[in-house]
Amino acid sequence: MISANHSCIVEHDLDLYLFPTTYILVFILSVPANCVSLYISYQQVMKKNELGIYLFNLSCSDLFYTLTLPLWIDFSLNHDNWKFSEWLCALISYSLHTNLYCSAGFLICISLDRYLAVVYPLKFHYLRTRRMAIFISLCVWVVQSASNVIILIEKETFNNTEDILCYDIYPMEEWKAQFSLYNVIVGHFLPLFIMVFCYYRIYVAVQQNQATMDKDKQKIKQLLLIIVVMFILSFTPYHVVLFMRSIWEPDNCPFARTIFIPYKLTLALSSINCLADPLLYCFMNETGRADLKSIVQCCQAKDQSGPSSELQMFTFSKTLKRSKEFGDVTEL
Repeated sequence: MISANHSCIVEHDLDLYLFPTTYILVFILSVPANCVSLYISYQQVMKKNELGIYLFNLSCSDLFYTLTLPLWIDFSLNHDNWKFSEWLCALISYSLHTNLYCSAGFLICISLDRYLAVVYPLKFHYLRTRRMAIFISLCVWVVQSASNVIILIEKETFNNTEDILCYDIYPMEEWKAQFSLYNVIVGHFLPLFIMVFCYYRIYVAVQQNQATMDKDKQKIKQLLLIIVVMFILSFTPYHVVLFMRSIWEPDNCPFARTIFIPYKLTLALSSINCLADPLLYCFMNETGRADLKSIVQCCQAKDQSGPSSELQMFTFSKTLKRSKEFGDVTEL
């Protein structure tokens, strides 16, 4: 692979096998999973639940991200040779970044919503309304769409002696290094800090709730841990490598060659998050499984449907008793 100045050659045979395999698998599994997640969250939006709004938007961002993968699969299968128009390269690069960081934004919204519901059940009700959830969701879309608009402005295709490259160029350009630093700090590590803080406070609140049995506290702890660990495993390696590229790669071809394989491996790993989100936030709670069961029963043309109740993040409504400490919140 040759950069725009034709001076940096990076072997990219790994792309030919890594990305088609990973992206095809993610695409096949993620599209139906997020479509079902959209349906489940939409049902909860219709039941006037503000959390359903965040989950609906999370599923949308993950689905939009997944729908860009076929073009990246084609790009990889053609040995990193972009065969479409320049504007399409810019568009899918913009869509990929926007939806990736919109997902992180909605995960923050979900974390904060559960934090307020559990830690401060009798306060901040005005922040947990459907109108506020819609407003915050729109803000996430607008902010992320605006912060990535530079991708549409800068040139995203690059000709070399053999191929046309799309977005990634080695060594990394200076503007892209600054753009990547912003995404690393604001798009990843800030959401990670907020998620860890919120879920730690939720865990402490549950531990102090006398109405919750020890075995149920352990279940909640495990689920909180799984959510944080999955976010870290999916995104942190990629952003650590991206941070290193942003600092040391511009005008440094030897470093670009050295960091290429870790960068590509972690980039592929980050795509798994759009499959993990529906599993963690919709299918691993009682309400999500109940609504999923109703969908299956409808598809089988049966008259009965699964039980339905208010969507509850980390649903343990059978184990978390209503108490004065938690108010009417049973939706860990």
